[in-house]
Amino acid sequence: MAAGLKRYEAEHDWLTTIRLPPYAPDLNPVEAVWSLVRRATANTAFDTPDDLDRTLRRELRRIQIRPHLIDGCLTATGLAINPPTSP
Repeated sequence: MAAGLKRYEAEHDWLTTIRLPPYAPDLNPVEAVWSLVRRATANTAFDTPDDLDRTLRRELRRIQIRPHLIDGCLTATGLAINPPTSP
């Protein structure tokens, strides 16, 4: 970990850091999001880059407006987000 980050962590007791392995796709909720996008675009031939762009934006928006999908992506990692408690 970079020295500046270690110092920042030491100076902020409210901050909790979790060390993850260098490569851990099963712990990365973004992998699950992209899996949802890939599923929606599988076996699709796009006519233009704009078609691909439009489709990706539509699928990401679909995920964004359905919080349960995002929650599922996080749940699949086994990790939890615990907001800090007020002092």
